[in-house]
Amino acid sequence: MPGATTTRTTTTRTTAVRPTGAGDSAAPALPSAPGPTGADALAELPCRQHPADLWFAELPHEVEQAKDLCGACPIRSGCLAEALRRAEPWGVWGGQLILQGRVVPRKRPRGRPRKDEVAA
Repeated sequence: MPGATTTRTTTTRTTAVRPTGAGDSAAPALPSAPGPTGADALAELPCRQHPADLWFAELPHEVEQAKDLCGACPIRSGCLAEALRRAEPWGVWGGQLILQGRVVPRKRPRGRPRKDEVAA
């Protein structure tokens, strides 16, 4: 069209850089929190002392183990708040299981549920 002008809008995407432990590049990103900082403080966090796969486990008992490990973490509440803000797709964050950006009480095992109770 003669005389028509077009405008083009671009958006900028920012990505967070997360601190990494000793060779553990898959560990969850950590929010900033009050208290000691530095490599020594990060190395003491449960998510840095255990394999990263534990925080994104498929088996329900492993998910519960990860949630228990978060219990004494000094940045637990900040970790959960940041995970909810980012709408993390899955994993244990701040002692809670997050699926599709929301906290869920527990992980269901894969497959169909049993029709009858199993003696434990």
